[in-house]
Amino acid sequence: MNQHYRDSRKIDPNRGDKLGDGTPNDMDRVEIGPTRLAFEEWAAAGLELPDLAAMRAFRHKRLTDHIVARGYAGLLMFDPLNIRYATDSTNMQLWNTHNPFRAVLLCADGYMVMWDYKNSPFLSKFNPLVREQRSGADLFYFDRGDKVDVAANSFANEVRVLLDEHAPGHRRLAADKVMLHGLRALEAQGFEVMDGEEVTEKSRAIKGPDEIKAMRCSSHACETAVRLMEDFARANVGDGTTCEDDIWAVLHAENVRRGGEWIETRLLSSGPRTNPWFQECGPRVCQQNEIISFDTDLVGSYGICTDISRSWWIGDRKPRADMIYAMQHGVEHIMTNMQMLKPGVMIPELTAGTHVLDDPFQKQKYGCLMHGVGLCDEWPLVAYPDQAVEGAYDYPLAPGMTLCVEALVSTVGGDFSIKLEDQVLITEDGYENLTTYPFDDALMGR
Repeated sequence: MNQHYRDSRKIDPNRGDKLGDGTPNDMDRVEIGPTRLAFEEWAAAGLELPDLAAMRAFRHKRLTDHIVARGYAGLLMFDPLNIRYATDSTNMQLWNTHNPFRAVLLCADGYMVMWDYKNSPFLSKFNPLVREQRSGADLFYFDRGDKVDVAANSFANEVRVLLDEHAPGHRRLAADKVMLHGLRALEAQGFEVMDGEEVTEKSRAIKGPDEIKAMRCSSHACETAVRLMEDFARANVGDGTTCEDDIWAVLHAENVRRGGEWIETRLLSSGPRTNPWFQECGPRVCQQNEIISFDTDLVGSYGICTDISRSWWIGDRKPRADMIYAMQHGVEHIMTNMQMLKPGVMIPELTAGTHVLDDPFQKQKYGCLMHGVGLCDEWPLVAYPDQAVEGAYDYPLAPGMTLCVEALVSTVGGDFSIKLEDQVLITEDGYENLTTYPFDDALMGR
């Protein structure tokens, strides 16, 4: 158990014309990447950098193999996280989530074309696997108005010409999140449009050696940022002015300082606002002798998500006995469920074998037992028994999968919630918990 994916190549952020991850050592790289602060912290921790060229080649091969295995002509991607996976390039990621102007076509022969914002084709040229840069995939109404159908027809025709060359005779095309006019235009070109999300999610589920190294680096940077957030909270809560947003802002700032990218949610709350869970952080002034709970949902270094949760007691008195019990029960929940993780175990077996939360915590338990994680929260999802849908996840775990193991311990009408979550790697013979951040001593009754 607990095998590590490691080699002997160590970090040296100052060596030659290349950094340890293979990118230019000129402090002027095009692709988003770690800062010198991150490199120095990883070196001090003895971490190894990913080889980004090898990571990109691994992802390209996984996607291509999945396309070929299904007999598809190609895979057309609009989701910015899928595009990041395929190309390792970014362009206004959050804006792109609601204004889809980028697209990538990966043909069955491995030929890859990027449609990007017309003034920024250079943003993917660092990756030689992207063979062409084009523009014109912006098929949303704001950008095209009443002539969006014309733009869609032009784009779909380009896709047809490319696939006639690189996958002749194949008319089944997978697409992930195509706009309505784009779908109709592709079908008018004679394509049978298949489920691209199924392809990308299963491709992304298995992490290669360099992706795992990138995740270790991202996890270290995230936990460093969380430690600074905790230090800030403990030093300032009770001053009469420090609010939830002040605390959460530390995590954002420290993530960016290390080359991280964004945080997907605002899940930090204090005191009675922790129950019910999913209230997002706001201007409430935090008080002494209360619980602060949070979920990072953090897209960090190398675009890798570190999704961990903790609950802290901040104050000069001891927490109540019911708070300590809830915390200990939550830790027991995730640690017991973690023991089931190994290659070959079927996802429904995890559901059936779960540690059972006490009755008072059942109604407000979390939405899943576990979920995949990579560039964001990913496939698969492991449901609680009363939420499972038969046949939805009949798949085994495999080495290289990474999962987040969850617990929400919360009673209806209560004045607190305990939120806990660790990030775990499936190894060749078991699992490794990638999360090292400690559980709060006071809430653990220590």
